[in-house]
Amino acid sequence: MKLKTESLKTINFLIRTESHRWLASSMVFSLLLVMIRIMYTGSLTFIFLAWNLFLAFVPYAISTFLQNNPGWTMHKWKFSFAIAVWILFIPNAFYIITDLFHLGISQVPIWFELALLLSFAWNGLVLGILSVRQMEKIIQWKWPGMHEFFFLFPVMFLNAFGIYIGRYLRFNSWDVISNPLDLAGDISNMLLHPFASKYAWSMIGCYALLMMFIYITIKKISKTIL
Repeated sequence: MKLKTESLKTINFLIRTESHRWLASSMVFSLLLVMIRIMYTGSLTFIFLAWNLFLAFVPYAISTFLQNNPGWTMHKWKFSFAIAVWILFIPNAFYIITDLFHLGISQVPIWFELALLLSFAWNGLVLGILSVRQMEKIIQWKWPGMHEFFFLFPVMFLNAFGIYIGRYLRFNSWDVISNPLDLAGDISNMLLHPFASKYAWSMIGCYALLMMFIYITIKKISKTIL
């Protein structure tokens, strides 16, 4: 009952502020674009974007829950569990930007398809940035002496790693439980044979730096203009 009450408090917080209402409106807009595309083409090809957006929302909901329930943050095992789940799901928020690879595969006008894919990529990116920022604040509160890069770089590297294994190895967050042996085998192969996996590590390094630049730039700009 207590967990249910805390969850309801989190949901209320998510829709209470103006920024959250705009974010919710932006996500609804994305879903409307998918519905329009389905009606126009009669195909469910891009319905997976709605699921990807939900997965991108999960880590944001977790970090918001922790931010509004400091009791979980102060409890060692609860916080460890929440962090572990958050780490598993946070790559999903940034993963959506790679859905831009699907541009040009359908019968709709290219401008509509671009708007559709960009809207989902944008919402996923915003959810990811907000969630990382929330978690960064929590970590700074727990360990005030830690430099931001000791948190940001590992997180962005894991995000990029998650994007690669999701996009190219076709694993997802659930495979940690449902298919751990195959997942561990592929990851071990990458770690044990880095030169044979140079394409993978190049992509991971590039995306880790890209997401670092995006996050830090938005963070610094927000401090300057707000």
